[in-house]
Amino acid sequence: MSRSPRHDKILQLVRENGFMPIEELARLLDVTPQTIRRDINQLCEANLLRRYHGGAALGSSVENEDYFARKGKLQSEKAHIADMIAENIPDHASLFMSIGTTIEAVAQALTGTHKGLRVITNNIHVASIMSTNPDFTVMITSGVVRASDGGITGVATLDFINQFKVDYAVIGVSGIEADGSLLDFDYREVRVAQAMMNNARHRFLAADHSKFGRNALVRMGHISEFNAIYTDAMPPESLKKLLEEHSVRMYLADPV
Repeated sequence: MSRSPRHDKILQLVRENGFMPIEELARLLDVTPQTIRRDINQLCEANLLRRYHGGAALGSSVENEDYFARKGKLQSEKAHIADMIAENIPDHASLFMSIGTTIEAVAQALTGTHKGLRVITNNIHVASIMSTNPDFTVMITSGVVRASDGGITGVATLDFINQFKVDYAVIGVSGIEADGSLLDFDYREVRVAQAMMNNARHRFLAADHSKFGRNALVRMGHISEFNAIYTDAMPPESLKKLLEEHSVRMYLADPV
């Protein structure tokens, strides 16, 4: 789904009011209720809103969408983002790779194009993909495996990551607020991502357009902490200004 200016306005109104009735949205945006219903359905499919009788509210800030549902969405967009990231990582580099379906797409892109990578990940799916390239060295962290998505977290995970200093950290995120806050759902996962960021020379953020404005419970950091963001659609104006102010490079994938 490509977000339209009307979608962004709906999200803004819902964030400001907590809940917005369909009829009120239709009046404010000067469109029919049927159009608003279609917009809300699309935003719900992207997990940005939740539909209730007669209106919509923000998606849950405490529970992420099912892994397999996330993996099936925006596959082309994630592949384009992954290709851009792969183009900016040289052969024979060392890198951290975090949890997330976009990061798994990056793993797929790197596996088919690169040589001599040294990869440290807390994502069993990333490890499985990248270990098929015999020229890679793939290390998987210690810790507890999360059954829902194959992510590995815990104190042992942090201890393992803190042993290394790598060239690149490729990090995913669940939500990006207008003020540049990066958000996720699991504080244990966030601590691992922060450790990766702290132990990398260059930090790349991989985020498809559904992450802009999405709500989540745990603060991971700020967009200014990254060297570059890779996405598939232009972010809201407030984020664009932040990227410019903090000299964060933005790579925008071609439209799907």
